Amino acid sequence: MVLDAGCPRCPSPVAESDARWRCAAHGLVPPLWRAAEASYDSFGEHLRRAGGFPTYLPWPMASGWQVTDFGVVVGGTGAVATVASVAGVSPLDGPVEVTMVSEEPATGLGSRCAGTVHSDPGAEIGAEAPSMRVRVDGQVVPLWLLPMSGDDAVRDRAVAAGEAHGRWLWLVVTPASALLLLREDWLVADVSGVGAPLLELPFGGPRASW
Repeated sequence: MVLDAGCPRCPSPVAESDARWRCAAHGLVPPLWRAAEASYDSFGEHLRRAGGFPTYLPWPMASGWQVTDFGVVVGGTGAVATVASVAGVSPLDGPVEVTMVSEEPATGLGSRCAGTVHSDPGAEIGAEAPSMRVRVDGQVVPLWLLPMSGDDAVRDRAVAAGEAHGRWLWLVVTPASALLLLREDWLVADVSGVGAPLLELPFGGPRASW
């Protein structure tokens, strides 16, 4: 098995009993299947488990960037969330990590990656004009910056969220200054249907910080 089961809401392990999974902190949960090491084989298993649920990556991948981490949360009726992290170097910010989560409401994976208190992004979404936009599968998606706690400031990260194709879309960027990358009309695509170009997708690097 190239993917390991865990809790979507926290780093705790999960125990299986009667085809159900339990986290010591959150009780019964749909398991997060996460790659122990990012590779082409484990990504293929990830896409198989995700089924038709989108896995978003910046596409095409910029030179020097690579996929470092990914996972899928699978409930009783199929996938309810996916996450993928990429890392590269920006001329202005140095090493940069970007994590993208697509999820059904109340799943909690986006909140875990972002370090926020509530499962869903919150009242900031749509309350004012969006902070930025990205293009997802050709659709312009508005995003709103979420308030940072003191711990977020120490970790130097920024979080933006919005809605894409009826699901929450989270973007977690480290360092926070690299969020300016998203103001350059980033192109994001669901890579589950890309096909042969995935053979050239670069994998490696340390696991994402979430």
